[in-house]
Amino acid sequence: MTSRAIRLRSRPVGLPTDDDWELTEDEVGEPGEGEVLVEVQHVSLDPAMRGWISAAASYRRPVEIGAVMDAIAVGRVAASGDGRYAEGDHVMGLLGVQEYAMVPGDGLQQIDPELAPLPKWLGVLGMPGLTAYFGLLDIGRPEPGQTVVVSGAAGAVGSLVGQIAKLQGARAVGIAGGPEKCRYITEELGFDAAIDYKNQDVPAALREACPDKIDVYFDNVGGQILDAALAQLAFGARVVICGAISQYNETGGMRGPANYMSLLVNHASMTGFLVFHYASRYAEGARQMGEWLAAGKLKSREDVEHGIERFPEVFLKLFEGTNDGKLVLAVRD
Repeated sequence: MTSRAIRLRSRPVGLPTDDDWELTEDEVGEPGEGEVLVEVQHVSLDPAMRGWISAAASYRRPVEIGAVMDAIAVGRVAASGDGRYAEGDHVMGLLGVQEYAMVPGDGLQQIDPELAPLPKWLGVLGMPGLTAYFGLLDIGRPEPGQTVVVSGAAGAVGSLVGQIAKLQGARAVGIAGGPEKCRYITEELGFDAAIDYKNQDVPAALREACPDKIDVYFDNVGGQILDAALAQLAFGARVVICGAISQYNETGGMRGPANYMSLLVNHASMTGFLVFHYASRYAEGARQMGEWLAAGKLKSREDVEHGIERFPEVFLKLFEGTNDGKLVLAVRD
């Protein structure tokens, strides 16, 4: 049996191109003791993956040249050398962009496709959901009546941040790109206001949408949007640094916040975080997100593309802002 895989051919400069990737076909063996062979079905495409292929210092080792591209994915157990998993079980883990993954059983989490479709386990019930949950509630700490602003508000994490803020009794203001995404977060997800960064003056729109200033700003994009939010902070505000997608492909150096003195003036804080640091509490977050989803209190949208060979073009949707919700690649057509 063979398995197709996407491998990193070269480190991108700026936006990744087709030349940075290679589609290979390799033989698949039988799992040894403690190993599990997983038939990969759906792969999560996340902005953080751009950092994983950079040589710059980060929270993890970069993907090696020639190695299979790392990615969180879900799939079905095809064969098992680990007594905890049987053929036919569905699992989630760091399986990579490939048709079959041979991985240690310790790195897998069993999931139930009867509770929710597989793509949702990569979104609202997966790392994006946990990121929104812990980032907002542990670091942002919204209180009833306060104003929460989130950038990348129509994306996998941002869309959940706004909804969780509403569940805490806060106002939710989302920054998104284009009228359709703004309509989606207000009319379907229940945000109180939306700002279209492609067609509006963001600083002016923030002043209008947040007359009592910003108590919690959850940042997914960095750059000018972060600066605009810092200029509108309330006293005691909390800024949550989750990501900076506007900066990931910059070749001239990362733009830092110019308005950081607002933190001093407003006795505010700005805290970065990685969801992996909450690993001991994943069960808590997953249980709560699952309960909210089952009760209809959370909505999610998955943008599922098909075909492993299309990974290079589909990955770019994240940076073009053309994905419609959580971006997922179905490995087979």
